[in-house]
Amino acid sequence: MNQLEACPPRPAGRTCVWPVAVIGGGVTGLTAAWHLHRQGVPVVVFEAGPAPGGVMASVRDGDWLRETGPNTLFENTPEITAFLNDLGLGARRLVAAPAAQKRYVVRRGLPVALPHSPLSFATSPLLSWSAKLGLLREPFIGRAPADQDESVAAFVTRRLGREFLDYIVNPFVAGVFAGDPAALSVRHAFPKLHKLERDHGSLARGSLARRNATAGPRGSMISFPDGLGEIPRALARALGSDLRLNHRVTAVRRAGSAWRIHSTVGGLGLEEDFSAVICALPPDSLARLPFDGVPGAAGLASLRQIPQPPVASVFLGYRREDVAHPLDGFGLLTPEVEHRRILGTLFSSTLFPGRAPAGHVGLTTFVGGTRQPELARADGDALLASVQAELAALLGVRGAPVRAHIQRWPRAIAQYTVGFQSFKDACAAAQRGAPGLFIGGPACDGVSLSQCITAGARLAGAAAPMIAAP
Repeated sequence: MNQLEACPPRPAGRTCVWPVAVIGGGVTGLTAAWHLHRQGVPVVVFEAGPAPGGVMASVRDGDWLRETGPNTLFENTPEITAFLNDLGLGARRLVAAPAAQKRYVVRRGLPVALPHSPLSFATSPLLSWSAKLGLLREPFIGRAPADQDESVAAFVTRRLGREFLDYIVNPFVAGVFAGDPAALSVRHAFPKLHKLERDHGSLARGSLARRNATAGPRGSMISFPDGLGEIPRALARALGSDLRLNHRVTAVRRAGSAWRIHSTVGGLGLEEDFSAVICALPPDSLARLPFDGVPGAAGLASLRQIPQPPVASVFLGYRREDVAHPLDGFGLLTPEVEHRRILGTLFSSTLFPGRAPAGHVGLTTFVGGTRQPELARADGDALLASVQAELAALLGVRGAPVRAHIQRWPRAIAQYTVGFQSFKDACAAAQRGAPGLFIGGPACDGVSLSQCITAGARLAGAAAPMIAAP
């Protein structure tokens, strides 16, 4: 049915209220729709897949629990706390175990704990003495030119040295983006790091100033008894029939003062009109979406150039006695210079309770990314054998796992590479040329779960005024 038919004639001066269309039922789109719904704004969410949440879901198999996407949420702002409380999940919050504060990085084939205090930094074998002493130069190094879009690798090498890049930043980038520090833009991939230099001229001075200005806790890594999948499930419950699963949007066009959405479901084509459109899609999906009569939207096709390398997530469950490592931490990461066949492994059952049966442990290992994309595409047996060999060498794992599951993402995390501003400009140009079109989420707002939640709130706040009150 054309949505215009749902709006009968009104007296002069009264305006029909068309809903807001949200394209994409991942966390960003669901959060945006939820905020609008709470404000009494009619909304319809179009999700092409069969379940809400996009890449984010939690799968329980008896006493085992595995995540298909993100494994933790960094609760670091009052807005995220309020969001969880208002969604009814506040009381279900699980804070990561204290052991999760310890994180390991592989050096010379062995897991080495990241230093967490000045004394542990001084005695840590992770960096050489020359690298440690070189950090004393950092406060005296000048800023990069304001107009320079510097890579993460260039930024870190300039300020902290090559060894710090290789053994601290490179593995961290692998854990966040599954990416390459030489390709990523520090301005866009790690804007807080860029801002410290811009505002304070030094990472050390900036960190000290921020620490002095921030009172109270700085945030917690959290999840829920049934995993992070509780978030999209709670959002879906709140939205009810306003969330349409298995509805693929095939085109968006202007139709007078309305936005006309063409979609398909079960082979049936639909046309409906809306007052505004929120696009909360990954870059590749947004680039493929046809826009008609939208000045500037042609530039969105450039988003297909944003790299989204393949990543495989391999969940393995073992008997506790078959793993020699104490697993007393968040997990381990592998620097590229170590030439391992994995990006890193999360100690899933250490982080939160309820992830493995008593006497067992769960490990989530990530493979591929920009570093070794071909490994993420390997057949199942070869991939499992490769991961098990790495875990045997790094964690002392022996014997066969009692649980194994591979989750593949052929196009995973968007890479915010040097020159990423051109993609943000394309999104901005499309929105300027078409009032009522709003774009956000992983295509331009950040790739972490907390950034997606924040982006959803931003999009809702921008779209709500487009609704004319009846």
